[in-house]
Parts: sequence; C-alpha cells; structure tokens
Amino acid sequence: MRSRISVKLILAVGCVTVVIVGLFSYSVLTAQHTALLSQVEHHADQLSETIKAVAKYDMLLNHREGVHRTIDVVGQQPGIRAVRIFNKEGAIIFSSDKEETVGSMVDKRAEACFACHAIDRPLERLAIPQRTRVFVGDKGVRSLGIINPIYNEPACWQASCHAHEAAQKVLGILDVTMSLKYVDQQADLNKVKLSVFAVGSVLAISLILWLFVHWMVGRPVSELVKATNIVAGGDLNYKIRMEKADELGNLATSFTDRTQRLAEVQMQLYQSEKLASLGRLAAGVAHEINNPLTGVMTFASFLLKRADHDPELKADLEVIVRETMRCREIVKGLLDFARPTPGKRTKVSANDIITHAEAVLHNQLMIKKITFEARLDPNLPDIMADRGQLEQVYLNLIVNAIDAVEENGRITVSTDHVRENGSAYVAVSVRDNGPGIPPDQIPKVFEPFYTTKGAKGTGLGLAVVWAIMEKHQGSIRIESEPGRGTAVNLRFPV
Repeated sequence: MRSRISVKLILAVGCVTVVIVGLFSYSVLTAQHTALLSQVEHHADQLSETIKAVAKYDMLLNHREGVHRTIDVVGQQPGIRAVRIFNKEGAIIFSSDKEETVGSMVDKRAEACFACHAIDRPLERLAIPQRTRVFVGDKGVRSLGIINPIYNEPACWQASCHAHEAAQKVLGILDVTMSLKYVDQQADLNKVKLSVFAVGSVLAISLILWLFVHWMVGRPVSELVKATNIVAGGDLNYKIRMEKADELGNLATSFTDRTQRLAEVQMQLYQSEKLASLGRLAAGVAHEINNPLTGVMTFASFLLKRADHDPELKADLEVIVRETMRCREIVKGLLDFARPTPGKRTKVSANDIITHAEAVLHNQLMIKKITFEARLDPNLPDIMADRGQLEQVYLNLIVNAIDAVEENGRITVSTDHVRENGSAYVAVSVRDNGPGIPPDQIPKVFEPFYTTKGAKGTGLGLAVVWAIMEKHQGSIRIESEPGRGTAVNLRFPV
C-alpha cells in the first residue's frame, strides 16, 4: 500500500522532533540534577562551617557535653543523616548517630578518607568536590557526605587544656551526611514533568504539522491527482481551482494550461481528420466534375464560334465559357491541393524562376500600373526542387500581391543566402504595400477555401503553396500589419 506524501512528511518531521526534544529533555534534566546536587553540596559545606563555628568555643574549653549537644541538635534536623567528628587517626570522637560507637575507627581506604590519605599523609587543603561523596545507604536512599578539616589554630595549641603541637596542621575532621531523598524526588518529578512536556510538544507539533501539511500539501496534491485521473478519463476541460502563489499553484496553473492546450490540439486533430476526409471526398467529386465541365466548355466554345450573327447568344455563351473555365481552375486548384503530383526534383535557380514568373505576369503588372522590383542575390546557390511546382508557388504569391495592392502599388521580391545553426538556406521574400492582413486572420490564410479577396478568390492559392513548401522541406511565414502591407517569407534548404 502506497503511503501519502503528507504522512511521510509528518513521520519524518515527527522523528526529528522526537530526537531533538529527547536530547533537549536529557540535557535539561542533567543540568537540573547537577544544579540541585551542587546546591546541596554548597548547603552541606555551609552547614559544616556553621557547626565548626558554633562548636569552636566548646572545643577550646574542652566542653564535650556542649559539643555533643550541638552535634545532636544539628543531626536531628530534617534531611541530615549524621554529623560526626574524627581525630587525625580516623577515630570517632563525636557522632549524632547513636548506633556508632565513640572511639571506633573508620576505614581510611573508604571514599571519604581516601582523598586525604592517598599519599599516606593527610592533605591540608581540598576543594569542595574532592571533599564530597555520594553513596547509597542501607535503605537504598542516596546520601551526600562532605568532610571539613578542623585546622590547628593558635588558640588551640596555646591553651593549657590542649596538648597539641604548633606544627600540627589538622586536628580532626567534621563529617556531615545529608539525605538526597528530596533531590532525587525533585529530579523524578522534573523527569515526569519534562516527559509530559516532551510528549505533549511532540503531539502538538505533529498535530500542527499535520494541519499545515494537509492544507498546504495534502489537499493540493489530492486535487492534482484527482485532476490527473479526470483528464486521463478523457475530460480535457477540467480546471483545477487552486489559487496558491507557490510551486504547487504554479504546477496547477501549468497543468490547466497544458490540458486546455491538449484539448485544442485534440480539436485541431479532429478538425484535421474531418478536413482530410472532406478533402478526399472533394478530390473525388472534383475529378468527377472535371469531365462534365470539359464537355460543357467544349460545346460552349463550339457554339460560341457559330454565334457571331447573334450578339445576345454570343454574350451568354461567353459567360458560360468564362464561368466554366473558372470552375475548371477551382477544380484544378482543389486537385493540386488534395493530390499533389510527386514532381521531379532537379537543381534549379530561384532567381531564374522569379524572373520567369515576372515575365508571365508582366501584362497584369502593366495594366494595374504596379511597380515590380526584383532584388536578387547574384551569388544565390541552387536548390533541389521541382521547377513547375516552384513556379506555381511564385505565381500564386505574386498574383495574391497583385490582387492586394491598388493601382500604382509596389511589389518587391528579394532573394538571399542565409546560414543558421550550421545549415544554409535560400530565403525568398514577396512583399507588397497593400492594406495588410488583420492579425487574427493570419493563422487562417493557409486553410483551404479561406480567402481575404471575397468573391475574387477561391481560397486555395496559399493552401497549395503551403503543401508544396512542406513537400520541399521548406518553411513559409507571413508578416503583416493592417495598413503597412504584407510580406511572405519562404526558406528552402540548400
């Protein structure tokens, strides 16, 4: 089963969020636990300094009861497990724990003593972390113990009640043990709170992400998939309703444009098939019509020669002959378009054919007083073409130009040798200064039976030219603006 892209995005971002929130929670819990333990260490150190300061007077006067009372009172405070005083040999002098015997020795290799006795003699100064130990008691509760050296002061070795030498630096050790039950409970509570926060954050982020992904990605992608399925089903007029200024919006717009273009191309293909079928039918009909037209023109011409004595009959017969010849020209053009002859290609000169076409149409140009200008490239290379078909192309284009311009108009035919993308072409341009063609009509001028001449044209001239250019692997392009004339540009591969 294929998973949706929105689900993949949510799972990917969700996994990343879980990892980031997990690392953040672990670092926060570690920092909080370290801070709480540091506070307890600092508090225990301050407490031990306070006990030393309070018991100092009683120790100077050797009031053991006062020292015992101070240690017992402090040891009974909540959170304090025990308060003890050791001498320099490690024997217990005072202890708030009633289970410990005064005078008993402690293990110097234990963690509390090892830092001082690691080199077989007590160190004089230790930092708080080196004087602190964390251990698990008998009841499974963690405890923190801190030792605080009791240094020999002048008041100690100068008093008459003590037998301490002045060279002795450390007289004993004050050991305070505090319970870490509250710290552990607070750490567990913080762990629960942070876990709830982490889970809630992941769920909230996943929900918000799902909403955003569903709105920004899921719905547009679903709409695109739906549109694709509808178009695949044959409905090319379906439009995607998506107004988003992002890549998916651009994709939807492009999809709609392409489907509309595809619908237009499909319609054009359908029309082309209809035109092709109609052309085959018309070609057959034209061929059948050509025979009776030949008979009508033959008998009408025969009767015309015998009607010199009857002017009215002669005029009618002349109309019949003229219109019959016009019908034959239409049928001939239709046959040339529908069934173009293969022709024989030889090397021909475009300049020679243009000169010949000008000679054929010289009388028409003279009658309409049209200036014909030929700008022919003398170094123009030959092309492989059918001479007769090429003459038909030039004659059709020049006749169209003659029909377009008025008296005293101008027609310019030019040839040139051009190179593009490593290929050589012979370029021919037929330009007139007639009224021009409206832009919306230019794409239609190559359609059969479409004409801008009204009743004077058949609409087959440019269609035949287009078919001949396609056969010769050439191209034809029309440039025209209303009021500024028309230019028909041809290109033939050399």
